[in-house]
Amino acid sequence: MGQLLLVNVLQEPLFCGKLNWPKVHKYRPRPCSFLEECVQSQQSLKCHSVHYSIQGTGKVVNHVEDPLNHKAFDCNGEESDTLPYVQTLREFPKKDLVEKVVLVRFDSTILVQKEADQIAQSASNALFTIKYLHEGGAKVILVSDWSVRNNPRLFDTESIADILSSALQLRVVPARCVSPERLAKTENYEKTDILLLDNLSEFKEEVANCPKFAEALSSGVDIFVNESFSQSHKILASNVGVTRFCYACVAGFQFEESLNQLQNLKETKREPYVAIIGGGNILDKAAALHFLASRCEGLVFVGMMCFQIMHVLGLAVPLNLVERGAVKEALDIVQFAESRNVQIVYPKDFLCKNDQLPDQLEIFPSHGILDGWIPVDVGPVTLDEIKSLLSKCKKTLWIGPVKFHKSSYISGASKLAQILVQLSQNDCDVTVVGNIACEAIMKESSPVSVFNIIYNASVVWEFLKGRKLPGAIALDRAYPFYIDWNAVYVDPSKPLVVDIGSDSEWTGNGLFLLGMAKRRLDLNFLGLEINKKLVRRCLDSLQRFGMKNGYFIATNATSAFRSIVSSYPGKLFLVSIQCPNPDFNNPDHRWRMLQRSLFEAVVELLVPTGKVFLQSDIEAVSLRMKEEFLKYGKGRLIVHEESNAITSEGWLKENPFGVRSDWEQHVLDRGDPLYRVMLSKSTNAE
Repeated sequence: MGQLLLVNVLQEPLFCGKLNWPKVHKYRPRPCSFLEECVQSQQSLKCHSVHYSIQGTGKVVNHVEDPLNHKAFDCNGEESDTLPYVQTLREFPKKDLVEKVVLVRFDSTILVQKEADQIAQSASNALFTIKYLHEGGAKVILVSDWSVRNNPRLFDTESIADILSSALQLRVVPARCVSPERLAKTENYEKTDILLLDNLSEFKEEVANCPKFAEALSSGVDIFVNESFSQSHKILASNVGVTRFCYACVAGFQFEESLNQLQNLKETKREPYVAIIGGGNILDKAAALHFLASRCEGLVFVGMMCFQIMHVLGLAVPLNLVERGAVKEALDIVQFAESRNVQIVYPKDFLCKNDQLPDQLEIFPSHGILDGWIPVDVGPVTLDEIKSLLSKCKKTLWIGPVKFHKSSYISGASKLAQILVQLSQNDCDVTVVGNIACEAIMKESSPVSVFNIIYNASVVWEFLKGRKLPGAIALDRAYPFYIDWNAVYVDPSKPLVVDIGSDSEWTGNGLFLLGMAKRRLDLNFLGLEINKKLVRRCLDSLQRFGMKNGYFIATNATSAFRSIVSSYPGKLFLVSIQCPNPDFNNPDHRWRMLQRSLFEAVVELLVPTGKVFLQSDIEAVSLRMKEEFLKYGKGRLIVHEESNAITSEGWLKENPFGVRSDWEQHVLDRGDPLYRVMLSKSTNAE
């Protein structure tokens, strides 16, 4: 799944073209005195770093592993990023929740649509998310949509608040608005820990993802937690729009579990893998069926789609049951499955009814349904064949209902559920998708049954089609791999220097980091750069010159900095951010990567006396970077000043390292100034 490039510097060169060592510019370098001071001062300080475990695959990258193997590919062999690695509440520092305002978009279908005795079982993770935030000292604001028409007991916000209060065993206070900022002005706001906003289904701006509505919904909010997985295939103000206005956007425990279940659908480690496919509309789901045919050893059709499959196989079926305009798609699926030796199973008999004989049911073979009779359920021969096929399986997916037309017969679904319950007790990985299928298997389940449940089938179908889920894409990204630092550096206990945005993508060869690594063998250097081509060039240079104290990762530092750097065994002594994104057409883009989450992570992970070096050729950019670091450093950072080295405007006159970056040299060559500042972490900050 990983879209991020992680390459070990000990590998063979990945860049095939020639790349000369960066040109040494003619100026006398100054000694890097502050690093000497920083390293020496740490010998007398006892401090610690907070390390956070990296969730996900937990795959170790070593010096012989091809980083491209981490990527996910669709059935056509193309790279897929439909399911990105996102930041989760599990990985978010719990101490950073204290006194924060957290907006939780919850799923009403699993929290309030169930009876009270079912809530604990079906939504324990979603409930745990809310309790976890409350116990962490956050002000929790809940928001969702619910249908009064489908459930009369969900009449108003007060009734929802009562249901949630009962389930959480905490007091949930209803609010007659959708703006947390307005709530903050009310009399009892400070005394209330959990609030519930108005029903979003009453606002058309929600479905339209109206920016003003999203801004009002997130006004005064620090952190957004998405727990509405069932809406993740939609672009709504409450799951996509609000992420523009919150400094951290993470997946809750239930959302994280659902993402893991989706990922599991792609895995083929357990074979045979069989998909049981119900429902209809093969035209819309053709891409998903292609994907399943690329992963499974068998496709079992038990819904309306079976008639389309039987039709293209040349079997006689009533034409009124065949979906019009979908012959080509069905034929493509059958041919693709046959090319991969994927077994296709369709019903051999049906339970049928006749409107003229309402009290009579008859079983007909699938090729011999008489006129006037309509299939309402699968027959016993079909169920026996399915049971025989599944008995050999190690992994099974059931998606879609065993249903024909508007039939209310559930005998086939119940018997299929019994088969899957038995399989789950015999070391078979069973996933059930869709409300009808989930309800059927829950009725047949026993305490020893183990299976994955996903109630919303629409989300899964969209995922199987290879489409991105907007609700997941909008969340902050996380770095997906565990890094084996012993394979990266000869000595991973050395102090670490991190350069974010390793030189310009226009002229960049990673000159700054490479030059520093060559000069300071007592330190390790790490470049975090989003441009993969630049990372390849830098890694090639490291390889050519046999440098063992340098490393580059292609990633988004804004979201991945904490998870990467916090796992490093040594201490973080310096972070440099130089000339971020030289976009001549839109200078505002220069600080688009500099978000509150990055500022806080840098300040937290730096050791006392550690430094932050900021530099840009646009004064407003340097000024904003400095102000933001000081703001979110909360008194832990101060401006590091040296006499005779500061201009009257407060900028450093010279580069304090004695090594210039590519873009820095480019700016100086054209005669323009650079605006530099050094910040230092206070020794009593911890």
